[in-house]
Amino acid sequence: MSSIIAPTVAGQQLWTLTVTKLVANGSQVHKGEILAEFDRQAQLQTFVDKRAEYTDLANQALQAQAKEDAARAKDETEIQQAESALRKAQLEIQKLELLSQIDAEKAQQTLDEAKATFEQLRETFDLKRQAAHASIRLLEIQRDRAHEIMEHARTNAELMEIHSPIDGVVVLNNIWKQGNMGQVKEGDQVRAGMMFMQVVDPSRMQVRAAVSQQDFLSLQFGDAAKIHLDAYPDLVFPGKLEEMAPIARSGDFSSKLRTFIVVFSIEGSHARLMPDLSAAVDVNLTTQTARVGAFQ
Repeated sequence: MSSIIAPTVAGQQLWTLTVTKLVANGSQVHKGEILAEFDRQAQLQTFVDKRAEYTDLANQALQAQAKEDAARAKDETEIQQAESALRKAQLEIQKLELLSQIDAEKAQQTLDEAKATFEQLRETFDLKRQAAHASIRLLEIQRDRAHEIMEHARTNAELMEIHSPIDGVVVLNNIWKQGNMGQVKEGDQVRAGMMFMQVVDPSRMQVRAAVSQQDFLSLQFGDAAKIHLDAYPDLVFPGKLEEMAPIARSGDFSSKLRTFIVVFSIEGSHARLMPDLSAAVDVNLTTQTARVGAFQ
């Protein structure tokens, strides 16, 4: 048996899902076949919107990086030109003794200006790079966030389509919906994370039964049993005790009486042996034959 649970949508506060497609109760399905589909228009719309936003931000980031590369190359060229001008001014100042007073003052002024320009360009170069890097990084963060939301939406849209994990028979559970209990139908809303369906392998059926505390002490793993279907009294199947609950629960008629849940495997198969049938189980104990109530 495999339980089918309504998907939980990642990254969204989506508590209920609308069923748009549902396999009929009792249908034979194979592994990989679609069991149910939920409305995924919201996820698809989010995916389309975020894909467009992601593409736009990715282009903006590339353009900003290209502009920064061009600006960096320009600034490096200006620094090289300023360095060349500074060296030229330093060579001119070495001829100071050969120059007139006016030419000497001009050469000194040219040297001071060349030094100031070169130092200013070097100081602003790193600041420009840091500002450009921060601007590009901001675009990249926005781009990555849009991509993450886009991938979440794509994954969520895929989750809206549930496939059968095994070969078997579809059994719709009774769940609480719209104020009463009932099976899910197309158009119903189901809470995320709720088990609303099971796929059961009819060739490996089991019975869950409630055993009184008095009979429970006499049971052992592997005890042989006979299983009777309430709907078909003429059918009797051999069985074997497979599981025993370690903790008791309160009885239906008295809180002082405890019952234990046990599981019997059914040997053999039959066309009438279907999931969710009520049954009774007779267990051959060493001292007596005990009948335990069975759920299904």
